[in-house]
Amino acid sequence: MVLIIAEKPSLGRNIAEGVKHLEGITMQSRKGYMIGGNYIITWAFGHLFSLADIEHYNPAPDGQKYWSMANIPCFPENFDFEVKDTADQGIRDQIKLISDLCNRDDVDTVVNAGDADREGEIIIRICLSKVLKKTKTMKRLWLPDQTPETVAAALSDMKDSQDYDLLASEGYARTYIDWLYGVNLTRYASLKSGTLLRVGRVIVPIVKAIYDRDLAIENFVPDIYYAMVSKEKTNGEEIELVSKKKFEKNKLKAAEAECKIYNETGAFVKGIKKKKDKIAPGKLYSLSKLQNVLGKKYKMSMKESLDIIQKLYEEGYLTYPRTNSEYLATAEKDKIKKIIENISKMGYPVAFKDSKTIFDDSKIESHSALTPTYKIPSKDKLSEKEFQVYSTVFRRFVAVFCSEECLADKTEMTIAVGELEEFVLKGLVITQKGWTKYDDGGKNDKTLPPLKKGDLVEINFKPTEKQTSPPKHYTIETLNNYLKNPFREEKANKSEEDDDRDEYLAMFEGLELGTEATRTGIIDNARKSKYIELKKDVYTILPDGRYLIESLKMMNISMDKFKTAELGKALKKVYRGEFTVKESVELAKKEIEEAFEIKDMPPETDTETGFFGDVVGKCPLCGGVVKKYSRSYACSSYKENGCKFGVYLVICGRVISIKNARALIETGKTSKIKNFISKRTGKSFDACLKLEDGKAVFDFST
Repeated sequence: MVLIIAEKPSLGRNIAEGVKHLEGITMQSRKGYMIGGNYIITWAFGHLFSLADIEHYNPAPDGQKYWSMANIPCFPENFDFEVKDTADQGIRDQIKLISDLCNRDDVDTVVNAGDADREGEIIIRICLSKVLKKTKTMKRLWLPDQTPETVAAALSDMKDSQDYDLLASEGYARTYIDWLYGVNLTRYASLKSGTLLRVGRVIVPIVKAIYDRDLAIENFVPDIYYAMVSKEKTNGEEIELVSKKKFEKNKLKAAEAECKIYNETGAFVKGIKKKKDKIAPGKLYSLSKLQNVLGKKYKMSMKESLDIIQKLYEEGYLTYPRTNSEYLATAEKDKIKKIIENISKMGYPVAFKDSKTIFDDSKIESHSALTPTYKIPSKDKLSEKEFQVYSTVFRRFVAVFCSEECLADKTEMTIAVGELEEFVLKGLVITQKGWTKYDDGGKNDKTLPPLKKGDLVEINFKPTEKQTSPPKHYTIETLNNYLKNPFREEKANKSEEDDDRDEYLAMFEGLELGTEATRTGIIDNARKSKYIELKKDVYTILPDGRYLIESLKMMNISMDKFKTAELGKALKKVYRGEFTVKESVELAKKEIEEAFEIKDMPPETDTETGFFGDVVGKCPLCGGVVKKYSRSYACSSYKENGCKFGVYLVICGRVISIKNARALIETGKTSKIKNFISKRTGKSFDACLKLEDGKAVFDFST
């Protein structure tokens, strides 16, 4: 018999429908599994096992349960998995059932039917490593969607489990590395700060990106300048011309003089180019590109949209959601033809197109773009939000395969002000809507005035005061785009083809921050941790997020996009067989060890602040004990006698080390400390600190 282990019950039920489609067998339900013909189908509940905690490898010397430095950093020689929740009787019962079914004498083949990604690959493998006691033939069921037809086809063409060993290795490496970062640095940073700080390989760069952007907005000082602008009507239509020349705010007279020269020179139409063109639709959706659209149009958070997309996938209406590609595999052409045939019966003008802009194996890592399946739901079967998501995917598919072309007249008009400057105006008029009737391609009509070459153009340039704009807050779309390629070069003249190539190159190299499968959950965790906030579709940093990033900076824990990308590249090397799991783990280990290194630095450059609760010295005001707290070195007798003595951990952008704090308390003065930052000028300066009336003040006397 063949035992199929699905990742979750809903997938198990869909596989049963696939068995029925393939062999006409109706599976009989049992407690925790189904059976029929030569098949047994059971399931996990997602992760049944998780990596053991630090105490499993490094028990605290005195058996204590609370966190301490006594057993970190922890770098296991071999990673062990334990039952995820031993208190959950349902999990324990299901594990026992899977064990019993795996080891039945009449079961000769065991099939891994985890989700079709690296996480799904190892969920079932980990379970089997714990329960399988007999040698069996191992197979893999890989499902791009969960329709009965697709499941039936996949059952007829199952690959050997070992064909997916490299994917599993990448999955294990990612799990081990994220555990090493999470448990070691979360404990270390929390013990240093006295506050729970969730430190992770991907969550910190995401929060830092939002922190950096918000800080740039707060610190932005607009630059006032004058632009030369003309908004005059020619033949009754206004033509706006904005010169490339800019004048500083104290150069108004020069701007006025230049405007006068322009106006006296006059303007004329130097040339007109007109051509009829075909406008191409947008590409099919990857998960993040779909989430961008849903966030912008319907204000859906990434978590909400993914939950709905996942539900539509499990119901067989959409293909596998966690895809990073906007292209289809060439092997899927027959399947796509069937979907087109079904959509055509509904009255949509669709036809199969064999195009490289649609089918391109070189742009697919594991999964093709999100599309509808041949199973098309009626509107009354979906909730309002489910319909919004489904129709967005459906309409994009119709647009891509629309048999009616979108035609437009493109006009490019060059207006010259003598030999001084040329202005190029572009217009687009849609003459045949084609696919735009079904999907908003973002093409806005803009008509130009009916002028011909040599016509004079009325101008009246005036100095117009303008100011530079601050950066914009991250939105769902812009944050997603940044995370997909945090090293993207923003070039004004970069072609769409170049941008597409750079994005897929970053994806294959592992330069993304997170993946399509993990990014949504990590951002949601950052929201739950109150590090970031999402209002409508705009992300902003919260006080706890500021504290996280500033605390890590104070501790010299660097979790920037560069280090995260290096580890992402290492994971891709594991997937390609160029790196072993152990080699990738060693890379992470080296990075983590650096964070734990406490360097002995001279007082002028020292930034080591010690740990929460460390004794600093005797309070100069009340004689109590000064300790290190989350944001300051302060008197611990505050509650007893109201003593308010304290020295901030950061003064004028400079971390005050515990050694300097001790010197200040013991002698009343520190030696010179380097690199304070002036709040007024932004320039660095060196100074001593001294106590004056129980407060730390600057001393420039030495």
